[in-house]
Amino acid sequence: MTLFSGQRRDVRNPSAVRALVAGSIGNFVEWYEFGVYGCFATVIAARFFTPEGGSEAEALVKTYASFALAFFFRPVGAALFGRLGDRIGRRPVLILVIVLMTVATTLIGALPTYAAAGALAPWLLTLLRMLQGLSAGGEFGGAVAVMTEFAPPGRRGLYGSWQSFTVALGLLGGAGVAALLGSVLTERQLGDWGWRVPFLLTLPLGLAALWLRLRLEETPAFRREAETMLPPVSPSAREVASTVALGAARIMGWAAAGYTFLVVLPSYLQSTLDATFQQALIATVLANLGFAVTIVPAGLLSDRVGRRAVMLTGALLVALLSLPLLNLLQDSGTSNVTKAAAVFAAGAVVGLMAGPGPAMLSELFPTNVRCTGLGLAYALSNAVFSGCAGLIITETVKRTGNAGIPGYYAAATCAVSALALAKGPGRKAG
Repeated sequence: MTLFSGQRRDVRNPSAVRALVAGSIGNFVEWYEFGVYGCFATVIAARFFTPEGGSEAEALVKTYASFALAFFFRPVGAALFGRLGDRIGRRPVLILVIVLMTVATTLIGALPTYAAAGALAPWLLTLLRMLQGLSAGGEFGGAVAVMTEFAPPGRRGLYGSWQSFTVALGLLGGAGVAALLGSVLTERQLGDWGWRVPFLLTLPLGLAALWLRLRLEETPAFRREAETMLPPVSPSAREVASTVALGAARIMGWAAAGYTFLVVLPSYLQSTLDATFQQALIATVLANLGFAVTIVPAGLLSDRVGRRAVMLTGALLVALLSLPLLNLLQDSGTSNVTKAAAVFAAGAVVGLMAGPGPAMLSELFPTNVRCTGLGLAYALSNAVFSGCAGLIITETVKRTGNAGIPGYYAAATCAVSALALAKGPGRKAG
């Protein structure tokens, strides 16, 4: 029995295109904010986590702890909103999560700092990060289900890749806005009020996403499931848990390497390699450009040769190239052009995993548990290996003095993903 049955739909079907756009824009808003938070981690640390007498390193660790906490609320959101999405439909859940994400992110831009509110300030920030984690946990499962369930036969890899592509666009948007502000504002202006601007910009973006999702139809797969007279045959809890664990292992490297090279990089370059704020942001933009360039081609290729083949190639490349990349960045004799090419290439190989990843996860689960299953696999992997990336890397570098820690972290997690991709069940592409 195939996961996607029914008549062939044209690639340009208006409903499918609307689903692609409505699903994508929510991902853009979500990851734009995470990109902004990563770029301004050192500024946020100084404004929210540095009481008098606290060190900059300690404040940065606390900032990433708050960052990690938001990720640990993702599995809760995935379970809560995923179950709703499997019961009442994908559309209402996508509307609810974009409202929650928009409100929480906009409020971050209006928060009082430690100087104004004392110890209350970091707690308010952490609370809003938790709400963001809840909404982000529901966002992925719902959006990927919508994209892949509307996809024409033989196009699930391509359609699913747009989830990852808009992640790249969101991270690029966040880094781009941060870079622009960093170039036109003084350091004092940036610290006083400039850091708030990117968060406040989420409000119009979120309203645009809400408008698109209000016009969205329910997916054909969910409608067929709801209209059938027979109760759906659900896999056992053990089967779902086993498949969630497999999916999480397969995307572990994507989660860890993605955050290492695309989000954590700015603060790592500043705190460890003494780069300026502008240099760190430029490197991040280049890495995200490389990431964006390969995602959609990788998804399209996976429709032809299979998801696992493309993802396995990306995982192995990251495992082999992470440490040489870090060595290039640390070497003062390396030219700026070579460093730029290196960070661009780092993002590009992560894109090989991110392109087919959403479709691969979607194809692991039947319709009646798809939102929950793929959302949990993604959220759990990201909670542990993305959300903790900044905390693990910053604290380990601080304790050991080893500037190569990010490379070891990305390589080790991608090696595990390669093993999970090489073994275990898979589905034929298309």
